[in-house]
Amino acid sequence: MPKQKNSSAAKKRFRVTPSGKVKRGHQNKRHLLSTKETGRKRVLRQGAYVEGKQVKTVKVLVGNQD
Repeated sequence: MPKQKNSSAAKKRFRVTPSGKVKRGHQNKRHLLSTKETGRKRVLRQGAYVEGKQVKTVKVLVGNQD
């Protein structure tokens, strides 16, 4: 069976933590920032975790099959 290719886009966007969770960044932080409130931008600065069924898919794309 052929090897699974890793996704370069996924490698740049996601990181697998030592505990096995998949960390991601928030969206909506690229442009039109002057119209967004300061508190909202502060929350968007923080990282977040991928939840639900998508964790398995992202791990395969990143290349960490656990």
